[in-house]
Amino acid sequence: MRYSAEHKAATREKLLASSGAIAKQGGFATTGVDALMKAIGLSGAAFYSHFDSKDALFVALLERELSNSLARLGSGDGGRDKLKRCLAAYLSLAHVEQAQQGCALPALGAEIARADLAVRQRAEDWIVQLQQAWAEILEDPQLAWAILAQCLGAVLLARMLASSETRQQVLNASLNLLEQNLSAQGQ
Repeated sequence: MRYSAEHKAATREKLLASSGAIAKQGGFATTGVDALMKAIGLSGAAFYSHFDSKDALFVALLERELSNSLARLGSGDGGRDKLKRCLAAYLSLAHVEQAQQGCALPALGAEIARADLAVRQRAEDWIVQLQQAWAEILEDPQLAWAILAQCLGAVLLARMLASSETRQQVLNASLNLLEQNLSAQGQ
């Protein structure tokens, strides 16, 4: 039985959403195709009607996640105030503790770094777009890179820690540092 194009597109989107949550929670490389498909109620064999390979799924997953991040965190209405709100949400205990719902970069950064050149290039394309959007808001490309690095590092470090208190200290310190830099830069 052949499915309609709409059904196939909906299944692909369901697979991307489910795979993103699974990968951000437990890693992409460690999860097999069968487990990814089982999560949406399909057999492993059905996977190949949506993607040529698991690497192709990884690229599509990264593009989906990073385009969503760009839409949420990029330029547009709100400018500096929106950026400050986004930083506060990003550097929150909720974001740290709910990796499956959060940013793909701190969760999958090590896997992206180990991926082949084509995957790293696609990730770089999206990350540079985000940096450029922030650089436009801030009128400072170096500060935009520094904020990106600080946010990713803080979330990654906080996720490595056992106690909520220490996690919160890392997040608060990072947010305070960024707010000070943004205030100084805005004067």
